[in-house]
This record gives sequence, C-alpha cells and structure tokens, in this order.
Amino acid sequence: MKRRDFLKGAAGASLMAVCPVTGSVGARQAPNKAAKLSPGRPTKVFLAGVGRGATEQAIKLSVRQSAESATDFSWLSRGDAVFIKPVVNSGHPYPATTSPIAVAAMVELLKEKGAGRVIVGDMSGVENVRFSSTGLTGSSRKLMEACGMAKAVQASGAEMHFFEEAGWNAFYEDIPAAGSHWKNSLMMPNVLKEVQHIILMPRCSRHIIAGSTLGMKAAVGYWRHDTRLEYHRDAATLQEKTAEGNTVETLRTKQRLVLSAADKILTTFGPDKGYVFTPETGMIIASQSVAAHDMVSLAWLLDNRRTIPESQRDDFMDTSKLAPRFANHIVVSWLGGWGPALASETLTKNDLKTIWDDRVITHACEVFGGVPGIVLEPANKALPEDLKKRLGQMTAFPA
Repeated sequence: MKRRDFLKGAAGASLMAVCPVTGSVGARQAPNKAAKLSPGRPTKVFLAGVGRGATEQAIKLSVRQSAESATDFSWLSRGDAVFIKPVVNSGHPYPATTSPIAVAAMVELLKEKGAGRVIVGDMSGVENVRFSSTGLTGSSRKLMEACGMAKAVQASGAEMHFFEEAGWNAFYEDIPAAGSHWKNSLMMPNVLKEVQHIILMPRCSRHIIAGSTLGMKAAVGYWRHDTRLEYHRDAATLQEKTAEGNTVETLRTKQRLVLSAADKILTTFGPDKGYVFTPETGMIIASQSVAAHDMVSLAWLLDNRRTIPESQRDDFMDTSKLAPRFANHIVVSWLGGWGPALASETLTKNDLKTIWDDRVITHACEVFGGVPGIVLEPANKALPEDLKKRLGQMTAFPA
C-alpha cells in the first residue's frame, strides 16, 4: 500500500489513537535552535533561469551555466572518478525524482572536463525497497528506469549503481561531527571509496515527514537500512540528524557541488506525489555549499507555494501535525517492525512559514559554522532581477 493512500485511509481517529502513545515513550525534546544563530561567511549561490516549456537543450545549457559559474572544476584531474547522487526515492517522474535532463547534462559536462568513470546511483525509499541482512525486496534499478533517469544516464555514457545490489556488507562506517544526535556510525556505500569526487543533485520538494526534501535530506539515500531505522525511530531529532548526516568525512572531503534543477517544484505533500507547479521562470540552483544551496532551494519552494491555486492544496495531508507522525511510525515499521514503531519518538514536522522554521537548515548553520551570508549571482540572462531580489530577502540573515 502506498504511503499517500494509506494515510488518506487512516482518518483522524486512527491518528489520535497512535500518536499519543508515542509521545510518552522515549521522546526527547529537540532544542530550539532558530533563535540564536551566528553569521557565517559570505557564500555564493548561482541561479540560472529556465523558461516554462524550455527545450531539453535549453535546460542542459542552463545546467552547464550554473555548474560552471559555481565551480571552475580545478578539483577534477583527468581520469578521476565522479559519483553523481540524484534522488530516486520512487519511480515517479521529475520533480518527484531528480531531473533526468539535468543528470545527463552533468554527466556530459564532467566527461568534457576530463572525468573518467562517472557513476550515477542511489537507494530508493523503504516504501519501495526493503533491505536487510537477510533479504531484499524491491529494486532501485527498476525505479530509476520507471522515472526515466536510467535511459538518460545510459545515453550520456555514465554507469548506474544501486547500493542494495552490492549486498548488506558493501557498506562502511562513517562518523558525523562530534556532539551529534546520532548514537551509531552511519553506514555508507562502499562505492564512494572508489571515487575522488561527489556531485549532489537533489530536487525541490515538499515532504510529508520532514517538511521539505532538498540537498541535505538527499543523504538518506546513501544510508543502509539500520542507519535509516535509527534516523526515523529517534524522531524527536530527525531534522538535526539530517543536517549532521552531511558532516561525515566522505561528504566533507569529496562533495564538490550541489545542483538542483528546479524548473518544476513538488509544492504539496511529497516526497513522491503532490501538486507539480511549473513557474513561468524556473531555476537551476548551484553552490559548493549544501547549506547555502538548501536555504535558496527552500526559499524557492516557499515562494512557489504562495502562488499555487488554493484548490490544489491538500489541506489535511499538507498541514496536519498528526499525519507526519503517523507516517513516520509506518516508515519505522517498514524498517524494523511494529515493536520499534510503537516505541519510537514523537516527530514534530517543520511549519515552514519561512526558511528559519526549518530545523535542518538552522542546525546546519550551527554545525557548518554559522549562517551562510547568501550572495546570489545570476548564471545566465534569463534570471529576473525581481526574483533574485525576493529570494535574497528570504535568505538574508535574520536581524
């Protein structure tokens, strides 16, 4: 049963029956970190405008423009191996998953710059792929084929890699920054040891549990399912652990660029289904900083949520405090059974009226050394000045 259909069938009485139990079992209060933030270093985020209905070649050009504005690729030596981490949470098309056109454009650009192996890979959400030391059901490969990304990856000359296919023991321990909320090391896929560089390519989307799913949330796709179980079971600090998951050594030392195609936005519900909005001018967002990227990407999500038709809002599923808690219990049950699900902590979903409501971002500002001073730079001439100004105001350091 799909997550959205299950939740719609579980009406208010069911939610009220489950959620109060979990509030008293092992819950920890997540600290309120939005109030005391320190300014960090100026950080550039590059925006390339993409017109509604743009051709594939126009989108690829915008991806190239934003990537080449954000980095000079001096880190890439001829023959280096590069891993591209998209989001293939499901088999639904972009923007429920990463844009295949953007991924193909990045592969082509890396090949031009001298990369040797370019590997594109992920492990899909537990709704579709169940993975343990004793078995496997579902296939990330089939989901990448279903969403249209596999065809684009193969045509561009890259390899595909799916973490579950390598087996339970094809993961290694990586440790987040000191003082994190994680109890255990994070289990990361061995393929990352085979590459010199990582490019993260998320999407811009609402998320029923987390509030939004942007760059930092995409790290979940790396994790073996025992790591995902801790992440969802200890739900009081799920947002903080999302940020901390991006501080492991592999990502700190190898991730070079974060780039999102955001000419389409999944503005409600998420992560797999919701209202797809296509603005008159979409964007490609690129930065070397995942925190800065996510600040701008979330501002872009919120900006577009204001303009979607009221009739398209899924009011209960999109705004309920109880639905995400119940959804998280379902995820824990898929990962570890009903025992851990009933004993799991209470999740509090971000309100997301502004980007400063997002605990992933505010905690990232702490663990990465302060709030990035966002400097928005146009990567092409198609970016409207008023849009740049509006996003600048939404991401400015709060006085």
